[in-house]
Amino acid sequence: MGTGGRSGPRPGKGVVGAASAPCQYRCIECNREARELYRDYSHGVLKITICSCQKPVDKYIECDPVIILINAILCKAQAYRHILFNTKINIHGKLCMFCLLCEAYLRWWQLQDSNQNTAPDDLIRYAKEWDFYRMFAIASLEQTAFFIGIFTFLWVERPMTAKKKPNFFLLLKALLLSSYGKLLLIPAVIWEHDYTPLCLKLIKVFVLTSNFQAIRVTLNINRKLSLLAVLSGLLLESTMVYFFQRMEWDVGSDCAIYKSQDV
Repeated sequence: MGTGGRSGPRPGKGVVGAASAPCQYRCIECNREARELYRDYSHGVLKITICSCQKPVDKYIECDPVIILINAILCKAQAYRHILFNTKINIHGKLCMFCLLCEAYLRWWQLQDSNQNTAPDDLIRYAKEWDFYRMFAIASLEQTAFFIGIFTFLWVERPMTAKKKPNFFLLLKALLLSSYGKLLLIPAVIWEHDYTPLCLKLIKVFVLTSNFQAIRVTLNINRKLSLLAVLSGLLLESTMVYFFQRMEWDVGSDCAIYKSQDV
């Protein structure tokens, strides 16, 4: 298949298959390892590698990034395998930080909306700033608890999760990337309306669904184990929230119901 009109950067150099090269890619259809994604012939003629399952190893190398993003939003396993195994995306750290800032802003906004402070302006600004830092720290701890719950469950069930030792670093990267749905929290707050609480709940469900798919694709496990891993993470996260509430900390929530204000 010629790919002369293909847009976007090629997924890495040196994929012209040296037989001795280690398998560093995955077929997006059957998850088998592959040595190359395409062969580069003379005059810029490219031919996509065909897997033993008789399908292209990675059809997305011909697609525009927007198409890949749409398929990822639809939680298609093929799009997840392309992003996790066949590209070199290293924005998971920055994305995690930005998502935590979005969640902290939402909680901080809810806290300021519910509090009526009569202190001087300077003290109010100082208190609000530290409230935001506190919300950021709490959101970070809750996300850490969620990840620890997932990793603990998968560690206990390790004999059932993979034939070989699972790559937990890749799983952490997958979980961070699949949490991109939290970026929708800010538009949901900016354009506030009567359905904002429902939007926040749907965003939470979307993020959890993306995490579920990321676990299933990364470790190549069945849906049951992936679902149990997500539920384990939610259980530990809920325990952390309960602990903060027992400490009488106003932790906020990304799925909190907005209190209606009487006019």
